[in-house]
Amino acid sequence: GSGRRDLMGYRLRDAMRGKIAVEEHFVTPELERCIAAGGWEPAAWRRVVDRLEDIDERLAQMDDLGIERAVLSLGSEGIQGIADAAEAARTARAANDALAEIVAAHPDRFAGFAAVPLQDPAAAAQELERAVRDLGFRGALVNGYSETTAGARYYDDTAYLPFWEHVAGLGVPLYLHPRNPLPGTPMLAGRPELLGPTWAFAVETGTHALRLIVSGLFDRLPDLQIILGHMGEFLPFAVARLQQRMARVAEGKVLATPPRQVLQDNFWITISGNYHTPSLLGTMLELGADRVLFACDHPFEDMAGGARWFDAVAISEADRLKIGRSNAQRLLSL
Repeated sequence: GSGRRDLMGYRLRDAMRGKIAVEEHFVTPELERCIAAGGWEPAAWRRVVDRLEDIDERLAQMDDLGIERAVLSLGSEGIQGIADAAEAARTARAANDALAEIVAAHPDRFAGFAAVPLQDPAAAAQELERAVRDLGFRGALVNGYSETTAGARYYDDTAYLPFWEHVAGLGVPLYLHPRNPLPGTPMLAGRPELLGPTWAFAVETGTHALRLIVSGLFDRLPDLQIILGHMGEFLPFAVARLQQRMARVAEGKVLATPPRQVLQDNFWITISGNYHTPSLLGTMLELGADRVLFACDHPFEDMAGGARWFDAVAISEADRLKIGRSNAQRLLSL
């Protein structure tokens, strides 16, 4: 209504209607073991978990904030924290079936990103195909490296090439979502305040993305598409220098496509949890408005704060429409 204010304190008429939020998390009581509490106090963490499970409250907030649809996924550490490959595969299937039920109950409001058991690349490819073809999911979300009985595995390993070929063949993106670096990382030892989204998530995830880029994966699969959250995990602001240095000291590695071009052609950046105007403008300058997506990271970040900032941020209305809605429609076939 004209001038009416909602509980978040801003006029509903100021909201961009029809936004699509692409990094929004869920859990069910049966899957709570998959979600890592990190540094949250127990009572605060319980409130987060309750909000992960509360569909009605989520929909009410989305209505108030002009968010038409949310793409739901299992948050960190998710399936990637399960070392046993068979258990990881069973849990991924259960998670995807649970998410499919939520989406089926609200098909105009939700879509899904699959959980995949990358402890076993072949099983991950099989589950992704089932989730996309049978359940109608729009891609996958992976919570960083996978724990295995033999140690952590990053996805630039050549053993993952058939999985990446499968992703590209299905024509869906993979969202590379953060998790903390391996326990005991010396650089962070004794500084727990730097763990999680404060700093370590971005360093870990941005480095993982760079491993994929410098491995030559995108030379082999030029159509493969990756989503990075949180304004690109630092990469839009560092890739030009990285490319300049690699051109001088490449350690024998020659890429057919320079890293900066790979970032612009094969990556999509979401604004989730990083509602900072200079960072948005820098990302748009580096990748273009056609490669940026709206997201809130609910409930780990404030849905209202992100939507309110995005609705008012000083960009053109054409770019607001792209970032808020039409880019996601195009990428995810919504």
